[in-house]
Amino acid sequence: MDKMELAKQVYNTLCAAIENRGWTYDKKEEKLSVYFGVNGDDIPMQFVLFVDADRQLVTLLSPLPFEMSEDKRMEGAIAVCAASYGLCDGGFDYDLSNGRIVFRMTASFRESVIGEGLFQYMISCACNTVDEYNDKLLAVNKGVVSIADFLAQEYN
Repeated sequence: MDKMELAKQVYNTLCAAIENRGWTYDKKEEKLSVYFGVNGDDIPMQFVLFVDADRQLVTLLSPLPFEMSEDKRMEGAIAVCAASYGLCDGGFDYDLSNGRIVFRMTASFRESVIGEGLFQYMISCACNTVDEYNDKLLAVNKGVVSIADFLAQEYN
């Protein structure tokens, strides 16, 4: 089986996993990607999952709906590092130049058979993680929580 054929099988499994949750989503079959939103406890979350045939990876991305303000970018970098440090899977990417934060998780399907369980895990883990941190990182950005208090919450 060639890489593209395997990637399409993985993509079909991904779509089935989302459909079995009863969620609506947008498909871009030509790009082997899906887009959906989820309401969390406080801030709505957006997700994109795409299948990379060449690298044989599934990548999940969830951009936070705000950017760290210029005067909070260094605090944002510290907070993102602290948040990512304790995660069991995935991590937050941070662009210091514009303050953009994106949660990212990947899984390889090289020489593997991927089932719906992997996608259920990725989606659940990402939803829980983003929901846990999006409001905390926003609070640092708004100055409601100091970086010292953020770190104290993370490491206690």
